[in-house]
Amino acid sequence: MTIGFIGGSGIYDALPLEDTRNVDVETPFGKPSAPLTVGEFGDTGREVVFVPRHGPDHARSPTTLPYRANVFALKQMGVTHVLASNAVGSLREDLPPQTLVIPDQIYDRTKHRDLTFFDEDVVVHQPFADPYCAELNEVLADAAESATDADVVRGGTYVCIEGPQYSTRAESEFYREQGWDVIGMTTIPEAKLAREAEMAYATVTGVTDYDVWKADSEVTLDEVLANAAENETAIKETVEAAIRALPEDHECACHTSLAGTINTPDEAIPDSTKTDLEPLIGEYVE
Repeated sequence: MTIGFIGGSGIYDALPLEDTRNVDVETPFGKPSAPLTVGEFGDTGREVVFVPRHGPDHARSPTTLPYRANVFALKQMGVTHVLASNAVGSLREDLPPQTLVIPDQIYDRTKHRDLTFFDEDVVVHQPFADPYCAELNEVLADAAESATDADVVRGGTYVCIEGPQYSTRAESEFYREQGWDVIGMTTIPEAKLAREAEMAYATVTGVTDYDVWKADSEVTLDEVLANAAENETAIKETVEAAIRALPEDHECACHTSLAGTINTPDEAIPDSTKTDLEPLIGEYVE
């Protein structure tokens, strides 16, 4: 089992890994946000592959992140399970900053992102009703509750906006009226791509602010960064505990999620596309 960890805002270095090495990876979609850090996690002997989503210096915006390269690079490294972290705003009074939320649903409000690996020469229609791996979600939530002192909320809807600007008041109030729980900028298309890559994927989100709906609170970068720093320890403790708890033989429906979803006949898919996407579709094409 090889586990991927995608670090969100405030998470720019790997977990305490041993025998680490940095790996430069080329993908059909360009280079990932940074060279991958690969190492063994503690006494588990488990290989972990880390990539900071925004790069080591947070130089990439939510819209222009190389999401496809990040996920494809993890797939090339043999990753089967992806744990991610996200900084999010709260849309509920009872989810104050420094709460950890393990969402189980997404509402996509992005506008300018490449949402799939399969946008040329091969068409895939894949179910996405449950965007996070339910089994991995349980592992993450259990880990958060056992390893941290943070308040932990299981489930909830993450509305993903384009950014990099924060919401208008009208937007924030609308999202609250829908009953959604947290707001962020980076779970899409990451969750979609992980599903296309047949990797189990779940995220732990750390609340940093109340967005702009709350009368006595208006989100600022200073507030987000301060609370992201406070959340960093709890998020890392959660991910470390989840790595230890994940059963070695864990398999789920995510790992066969491409089966029966490729709509383009095999003979119509160019050989060059089959070669480029071999880590994804090699099992399903001639």
